[in-house]
Amino acid sequence: MGNQTVIREANRVIIREGGHDIIRHDEADRFRFNAREVNVERHGNNTVTVVLRPDGGRIITEVDEDGRLLRRVRRDAAGREVVLIDNGFEPRRAGFAGFFVELPPPVIRVPRELYIREAARATAEDIYLTLMAPPVDRIERRYALDEILYSEPLRARMPRVDIDTVNFETGSWEITPDQADRLAFVAQGILRAIQRNPREMFLVEGYTDAVGNDVDNLSLSDRRAESVAVMLTNQFGVPAENLTTQGYGKQFLKIPTEGPERANRRVAVRRITPLLAGGQS
Repeated sequence: MGNQTVIREANRVIIREGGHDIIRHDEADRFRFNAREVNVERHGNNTVTVVLRPDGGRIITEVDEDGRLLRRVRRDAAGREVVLIDNGFEPRRAGFAGFFVELPPPVIRVPRELYIREAARATAEDIYLTLMAPPVDRIERRYALDEILYSEPLRARMPRVDIDTVNFETGSWEITPDQADRLAFVAQGILRAIQRNPREMFLVEGYTDAVGNDVDNLSLSDRRAESVAVMLTNQFGVPAENLTTQGYGKQFLKIPTEGPERANRRVAVRRITPLLAGGQS
């Protein structure tokens, strides 16, 4: 399609189109932890993955032929369903790699420390309040997950928590044991939100510093986000299906420098439920 370039690697696809680089991956792999059974079925052009949990619950994920997530559902052993993501509508899009939403930057009217909470100086209560804060600007409509993942001005309408308690070595996505425990307050905040509303969705964002090429950094950042999500689930019990992950490479540097910078090798998290729901959550 046009000037599109597609780069494939294990479990990931990088798409370069129209001056944008994005990365896609199969999130169903994260749901396999502690699963009793995993079944993959074809429904026409779509792929449905059903993960059976030890408690009899199921996580059902449906993606289209391009790997775009269409629907994610949690069904308990009694058959009761919670729909977490429903992209069964056609969003506005521009090209295969598209879904870029043209929006002005949001007008931030809250103190910066409430809009961007740094985990190193926050309590579990602080993190919960930031994650549950309302959008800082108007949400015009309901947005598809891809629109949220690939449109920074849209994501920026939701406050975020910078997990600056976890930083990565150059070229690594490994979380060292001493850093894993520092995710506890973040996990507590997310779990509290999910207990209040089982439909809450959180985006875990990965980043790199400016050293290295764009493609390698995009892949590396995506793996960093996934590492944090896996740790939140495996060590702290955050339901994997309430998380989605995305890497942004060396875009959006926290410290504007072209050199190596530990603070830029980071992960952040924000609640995206209001974006998925059109401001209602």
